[in-house]
Order: sequence, then structure tokens, then C-alpha cells
Amino acid sequence: MSITAIKGMNDILPGDVETWQFLEQSAREVFGLYGFSEIRTPVSEKTELFCRSIGETTDIVEKEMYTFNDKSENSLTLRPEGTAPVMRSFIQNRLHNLDPVSKLYYMGPMFRYERPQKGRYRQFHQLGAEVIGVEDAKIDAQVLAMLHQYFVRIGIDTVSLQINSLGCPECRPDYRRELIRYLEARLDDLCEECQRRYQTNPLRVLDCKAQGCRSATVDAPSVLDHLCPSCDDHFAQVKYYLEALDIPFEINARMVRGLDYYVRTTFELVTDQLGSQNAVAAGGRYDGLVESLGGPALPGIGFAIGLERLVLMKGEQRIVAKGPQLFIAAVGQQAADRAFVLMSQLQAAGIRAEMDYLGKSLKAQMRRANKLNAAFTLVVGEEELQSGQAQLKNMADSCQSAVALDSLVETLTRNLLDKSSSA
Repeated sequence: MSITAIKGMNDILPGDVETWQFLEQSAREVFGLYGFSEIRTPVSEKTELFCRSIGETTDIVEKEMYTFNDKSENSLTLRPEGTAPVMRSFIQNRLHNLDPVSKLYYMGPMFRYERPQKGRYRQFHQLGAEVIGVEDAKIDAQVLAMLHQYFVRIGIDTVSLQINSLGCPECRPDYRRELIRYLEARLDDLCEECQRRYQTNPLRVLDCKAQGCRSATVDAPSVLDHLCPSCDDHFAQVKYYLEALDIPFEINARMVRGLDYYVRTTFELVTDQLGSQNAVAAGGRYDGLVESLGGPALPGIGFAIGLERLVLMKGEQRIVAKGPQLFIAAVGQQAADRAFVLMSQLQAAGIRAEMDYLGKSLKAQMRRANKLNAAFTLVVGEEELQSGQAQLKNMADSCQSAVALDSLVETLTRNLLDKSSSA
């Protein structure tokens, strides 16, 4: 019996991985333009980190984390999200001493134990960005502008930006009490899960997808009506700067996000292409998070993008792997040995070259060259070895030209690299 992959944890195969590389490289390029540097954290952390940051009453901590004890009986958890590990590293390595403003981005696998479905897996991948040290609403707008620019770069224009404000520790308690009173009067209409958590985490009821909960909360009080003057002014500035940057948005007062550390600005980029899993990027402010984890009292804002969902959205636009710029078809052992040396020299010179290793017929080798989408082919046999010349064939138009084998690397480095680098 063969061993298969763990349910909900998928292989990324050649043919698909090129799209992943494109999405990741585009992030590096765009985020770099905005002054962000990459940070890499371990895939496992102490469980306490996520309990303290995400919140013990959230679905992630209560039901979805991969938690285990190591041989020293330390409780460890595979990271279910990226912000908390970045904050832990920021504090531990005292990055605030290097610069008053830290701009960091990350990418990698996350883990949550939940029912696998389209766009939602047990091992999934995120790329995200964090800014620590700025409270000004301009940084909220800049983060959203960068997110907007990233989607422009990768060619996805079927997303819309939704924003909200969740207030702060000053104004949220009043709203929370009013929301609980509202929900208590409609308990019978709520799902079993929301009946259980409406007192401990009432905002999550607004985000529940159950039809009964959505109907029961249609007229729920809005957090935007309970913002303190400071939060109200901050949200107004965010909207002002987004309009100044010509970034379209809509206000979604029901958006609460699933993590306890969010305050003030929250946002999602949503699409109608993925069914119920409609959010492809999300984030917000977490002004008290760094301090709650033992660091300095610094504000922060960030987001995460689900890479699996971006790959699904790319669909037919997926990136095709580049074929070899030259395929050398060798006939006979001597020719194969010479082709191997030529191929290695070409590769060292920066040219994508390939050959046959299985001793197949010339006809079969040419079929393989076509299958690999080679830009050019070079046939080397006994006659070519004796004359020192071979015919270089352009696979696009079938035109051929003679090339000296001794100067093949020089000739192709000078001509082929420029002409077919995009092949």
C-alpha cells in the first residue's frame, strides 16, 4: 500500500509551481518598492504566543490549531497565522532599536485543522506584511495602496476593497455591551455555536455564515456608531487618503475579522470567483499587540494574502514554465558525449539547454524538443562531429543556419540568449 499525502496538505507540482513563483516574486518586487524587508520565522512557536495574541475564545485557538508537546513537555503549535510570530521575533530581536518604523513581509506555510475545501486547506500558504511604529492614518492608506498595487502587478482585477473600523479599548466596550443585549433578545435565532460564544466573543456572531445568524443580525447595532472621537477621526482620515490615492473602497460595518488583536482599521479584499471563500486578502490594525506580548507600546498594521486562492483566481492565466532555449539532439555515443559537454557549457553561460539521456531515436528526440517547447534545436551526429558544424533550427519558423561546434557557446551567448530569453 502506497503512502499518500496528509488530507488537506497538498503537493505543488511542476506546471503549477511556476504560478506560485510568479506570485511570490511579484510580492518581493512590489513590497520592496514600498520599503519592506523580508523576515522568516519558524513554522512552530510556543502555544502561549497564539493564545495571548489571537485570543483564547477564537475559533483558531479553540478548534483549529495543531498543538503538541515535544519531548521536554513544552507545548508547541504549528503557526496558524503569520502576524504573531513576526511580532515575537520583532520583540525578541529588538528590531525597534534599529529603526523607529519597521516594515516587514513574510511568506510561507500556515496550519489549521479544519475541513478541507476549495481555497481552504490544513496546510495553506500566506504572504503578508506588517508595519510597526506608525499610528498615522497615512500608513493605513499606504498599506492598502501597496496591496492594491500588488493585485495590479499580478493581473487580478476582480477584487474589491472593503473597510471598517472596530474602535479601540476606549470605545469598543460600550459597543460590545449593546451588541450582547441585542443578541440576547434573539438567542433562539442564533446557531448553536453563536449561542455559546455570544457573551465571550459577540463580534464573531456578525461574521457567522449561518443563515439564521445573518438574518438575526441584520439590524444589529453598528460599531461605526460607537466610535470615540479619536477613532472616528482616524477612520475619516483613512477614507480621505484612500480617495486621494484613487483607491476604490466600500464600507462593510459587519466586518469584524476573526482575531482578537484587531483595533480601528480592518479590511478585506473580496471576490465573487471563489464561492463562500470570498476573502483573498485581509488585515487591519493591532495597536496593542506588541505591548501585550511583552514589547514596547508600539502601534501596528498588517495583512495576509491566501496564495492558494490567488492561484485559483489565476485560472487559465497560470504561468507556463520556460522551455529550454536549446535542445541538443545527439545521434550515437560520441555525439551524446560531445552534446553533454556542450550542454553543460551552455548552462554555465546562462543558457537553458537540454538533451536526451536515454539513447532515443532522432525522431523521438525531436518530439521531446517539441514537448519541452524548445526555442531552438541542434542535431549532432557523426557527420557533424567530423565537419565541426551543425544546423541550428529555429523551432518557430523552421529556419536553419550552420554553426561551428567549437564556437557554439560564444555564438549562442551572443545571439540566442537575447533572442529567446522570453521563450
